[in-house]
Amino acid sequence: MKVPEQTADIFKILSKGQFISSNSSNKTNSDLYNTIDSEIDGEDNFKNLREYFKQINFILERGDEYFYFSRNETKIDLENKIERAYKWIDMVDFLKTFNNSFSSGYRFSPSEILVKIKLDAELETKLDTLSKNAEPQQDTLDRILKTLTDDSFIELENERTGQYKVLAAFKYIEQLILTINISEEVQNEIPE
Repeated sequence: MKVPEQTADIFKILSKGQFISSNSSNKTNSDLYNTIDSEIDGEDNFKNLREYFKQINFILERGDEYFYFSRNETKIDLENKIERAYKWIDMVDFLKTFNNSFSSGYRFSPSEILVKIKLDAELETKLDTLSKNAEPQQDTLDRILKTLTDDSFIELENERTGQYKVLAAFKYIEQLILTINISEEVQNEIPE
């Protein structure tokens, strides 16, 4: 089994809970995506890397245009992951309220969001629910964008203009939300 020479670089990113997306503007990340998704001497890199990382209890997973690690979780780790997912769900709800087409490949700037907040009461309310201790809207938005950047769901594409790009890994959150199934019994118990 041959593994690519970039295996350490792949591990360094994925072991932090980040994603490697096909549409990253960061050349290193997009090159790593292509490395995982290619072959060496007729051998499938993804298959070989999956076997290689499996030996150290990391499972290389393939999403729709992105890669990530999963692991068998302890109950405490699983609870932390669920808590993190709750935060992502609220952020996605806010961003989809900003623009329903907010998904992989979408480009935006924080200033566009702030302008729309002033015009859309629902968007403002959703941002306020994400606020910590009534912090200024700009600070809340910056914190949200930093979280999504750190988790490699978005990236700053142009520092000069402040333009961000939504990465293919964002589909992971969208898929997570779509898999949440609230039964009719529970749905009837939720106050409207």
